[in-house]
Amino acid sequence: MARLLMRVYLALAVTACLWGLFRLYEHPLQSMKVTRDGVPYFTPPVIDPATGQTVSVETLVRHYKGETK
Repeated sequence: MARLLMRVYLALAVTACLWGLFRLYEHPLQSMKVTRDGVPYFTPPVIDPATGQTVSVETLVRHYKGETK
């Protein structure tokens, strides 16, 4: 009887974990799509017209927010 209960408990735990992973994959949280500054992940760099070098969008956002790092 104890072995059956342990198997049922294990099956429920595995099902709950898989269901949680499935839900997170299908409907990701908003914080998983953008940085804390609101810049989407995997944004391509932009070209600085003055120098012709590429600059990351994250760097531009921090610059215009007044942050130095």
